[in-house]
Amino acid sequence: MKAAPAAAGPGFARRRRRGWRETPTRARPGSVARLAGATALISTLLAAGCGTDPNSIAGQARSGDQKGYVSGDGSVEQIPSERRGAPVDLSGTTLDGKPWTLAAVPTQDLVVLNVWGSWCGPCVAEAPELEKAWSQLQAKAVPVQFVGLDFKEGPEAGLAFQRTYKVTYPSLTFDGGRAVQGLQGKAPTVPTTLVLDRSRRIAGRILGQTDATTLTGLVSDVLAQEPPATAPGAGG
Repeated sequence: MKAAPAAAGPGFARRRRRGWRETPTRARPGSVARLAGATALISTLLAAGCGTDPNSIAGQARSGDQKGYVSGDGSVEQIPSERRGAPVDLSGTTLDGKPWTLAAVPTQDLVVLNVWGSWCGPCVAEAPELEKAWSQLQAKAVPVQFVGLDFKEGPEAGLAFQRTYKVTYPSLTFDGGRAVQGLQGKAPTVPTTLVLDRSRRIAGRILGQTDATTLTGLVSDVLAQEPPATAPGAGG
């Protein structure tokens, strides 16, 4: 035999007689505003922490397994002469321990800078293409120098990479991010390849993985915009 339901208390009866009904609890306007503000702040902090710009504080703070990077899409940008920024100032130590400075590169030469890391999949994929471009341009006596900027790893890993992929142009050892910071925000992804004109201004950029045809074409386009080079030792 089923037990009889418990009788409702007098308070329930009074609420029914007065037409009371259950309604959802509503947050106060001030509480909603505070909650929205907190949500926006958290979103902003998360976005900053997951940014892909190695020039940012968050980007420089990353360490460990290098899985936080995002590569570019291979887009190519050629910058008109009148829109180029200040000359780049770059120096450091190569992976084999030799000093290197941009100021020592002959003034008639363009310079190709490639930001890379052996931990970066697209960098691994493009390494043979960069070496191919370097060899082709050298064979044609094109006035250009290549240099890499190894990013976020020690020189041992960089040297092993160079030997594995038979890279013959030099790369600078990672210096904590100072070299990349000196690229005027033009290297927000790894890999990035920059072409400097004879005044050492950034004249072209490839964001992400590239190939020999694209890079040699960009070098040729930048070189075509340069005034005739002055022969070494020539004077007025």
